[in-house]
Amino acid sequence: MFAAYAARIDRDQPLSGLELGERPEPQARPGWTTVNVKAASLNHHDLWSLRGVGLGEESLPMILGCDAAGIDEDGNEVVLHSVIGQSGHGVGPKEPRSILTERYQGTFAEKVTVPSWNLLPKPKELSFQEAACLPTAWLTAYRMLFTNAGVRPGDSVLVQGAGGGVATAAIVLGAAAGLRMLATSRDEAKRARAVELGAESAYEPGERLLRRVDAVIETVGAATWSHSVKSLKPGGTLVISGATSGPNPKAAELNRIFFLELKVVGSTMGGKDELEDLLSFCAARGVRPVIDSVLPLDRAREGFEKMAGGDLFGKVVLTV
Repeated sequence: MFAAYAARIDRDQPLSGLELGERPEPQARPGWTTVNVKAASLNHHDLWSLRGVGLGEESLPMILGCDAAGIDEDGNEVVLHSVIGQSGHGVGPKEPRSILTERYQGTFAEKVTVPSWNLLPKPKELSFQEAACLPTAWLTAYRMLFTNAGVRPGDSVLVQGAGGGVATAAIVLGAAAGLRMLATSRDEAKRARAVELGAESAYEPGERLLRRVDAVIETVGAATWSHSVKSLKPGGTLVISGATSGPNPKAAELNRIFFLELKVVGSTMGGKDELEDLLSFCAARGVRPVIDSVLPLDRAREGFEKMAGGDLFGKVVLTV
């Protein structure tokens, strides 16, 4: 079967290890099922895999891709939850949980095999392309907002780095849930797009806000950390799920954190139940993932190049 896979690890030039070509079809195993992939979406996790983060040389070649929607062995339209072993289904009792492609072949292929427990029905309201965007970036944003930020309708939330998958999802989901969303971006066009998607206002990175917010959604890391902390009301919450600009900010702002009793909450992915709720929310409220571009699987390299260069707004989707 045709697939996009990591053939080599290169920390400095990750795309040099990406290859497209034929790979063996997945083998059946007890408690697992094979899905014919209709659409899959890219995440920064795929770039990190090519750099060797969470993926060792001993596991190569590894088909990349965490997210997908497709048709299972019984003809059902399904969405994949990409965390393997979260509940012990399909793996041994001592195996730690992992994301697809860390231990098992991923979704950038004609077929993928996952534990049967990891499948959820695809809502009829969502296309395969839309549904394929949800299991990682959109699920991460959903958990950050509705599980970890502690916000409720009417509260204000700042999203750093509009344009990225998680940030874009947070703006759309928050606006649909009645939150007052603000955003930042270095790019004027991306700031304008954020407002179109529901943000009340958009700022340049580091720009002083008109008012402090109840929560901050942080995925950028070092470059925006100080601004995120300074943007919070007393008692506010900073939720962080990534650090694309680096994990070590110049100023930790510890005095501000303890003096204003701020909360810093780490957040990673989300559970199957949260993905089920996210699918239901999108179907009921008419919320649709923001898709930057749709490419056939054999043009996957173009999608990786767009993501690596930051030249996108929303998700890149690969179709099979």
